[in-house]
Amino acid sequence: MPGAWEDHPFGPDTCTVKVGPKIFAFVGSDAPFRLTVKVDPDRGEALRGAYPGVITTAAYLSKRHWVQIVLDGTVDPDELADLVEQSYELVLASLTRAQRAEALSGQNKTEAKVPTRRKPTRS
Repeated sequence: MPGAWEDHPFGPDTCTVKVGPKIFAFVGSDAPFRLTVKVDPDRGEALRGAYPGVITTAAYLSKRHWVQIVLDGTVDPDELADLVEQSYELVLASLTRAQRAEALSGQNKTEAKVPTRRKPTRS
């Protein structure tokens, strides 16, 4: 997806996928593999009802806006792709105009920004 890039801010076991500075998907590397995406609240509720135990609320994230999916083959791959695309679109729409332009310009953010330190001033 245009402007999407991966990062590992929580360590090597969790891959985050971002557009601009914001995360739109989490992928865990421990079995059972799980995918966490942002969803429209109504769709999230419907998905949790349709796939109990497979699609659940996501720990540490908004219970209304994020779902966690166990990747065990229960959810159709086309639906998974649609959920990732919807998550990307929701997060892309939440970016400022400048962030969106920068993200879509093809300049992926693959390196963490290192804060600069100010030199102490003498009194």
